[in-house]
Amino acid sequence: MGPVGRSVPSWAAPVAPAARRPGLAAGWGFVLLLLHTLGGYLLLVALMSRSEGPWDRSVTGMVRGFAGACAVVELIAAAVTFGCVRWGVLRVWWYAPPALLLVTALLRMVFAPVP
Repeated sequence: MGPVGRSVPSWAAPVAPAARRPGLAAGWGFVLLLLHTLGGYLLLVALMSRSEGPWDRSVTGMVRGFAGACAVVELIAAAVTFGCVRWGVLRVWWYAPPALLLVTALLRMVFAPVP
């Protein structure tokens, strides 16, 4: 039962920390590290791109494309993180990298440079 007498859905119920296995944590941590590295590179390209002048009309689409690709990669990473945290393989702090990168990518998509 939950804190107010409600039952917690089975997919949201935490798994005991004793069920964590170091080999699984290292493996999934490496997969997430690769995903975050790819997402971080895409976001870095989106953040470092600037318009070369009023004739450069392609910069807005390019920046939004790279930021959108970063958002897709980080949504996949967040889904993998959810599964790993749910099954007790990784700790809750693993939600921080995809959340930070995803919010930054969405802000860059909204505030893309306009020539």
